[in-house]
Amino acid sequence: MPEINAEPQSNHADQLEAAADQAIAACGGDTREAVKALIIANHLLEEKLRASASSGYRRLRRDRRDWYD
Repeated sequence: MPEINAEPQSNHADQLEAAADQAIAACGGDTREAVKALIIANHLLEEKLRASASSGYRRLRRDRRDWYD
């Protein structure tokens, strides 16, 4: 049975390695620049996610904190 679960994990690890290699290659082989680029990309995605949240959801989270205090 462990062999069945090992294959998808291996595939996921291979995909992760390929994505890391692609990010490093996109930054000319400079790993530090690749990390900085990924941090910036993550920040932009987080901002986009925050902007796409409904105002009711944002209001609920703020009101909830006040409710517990």
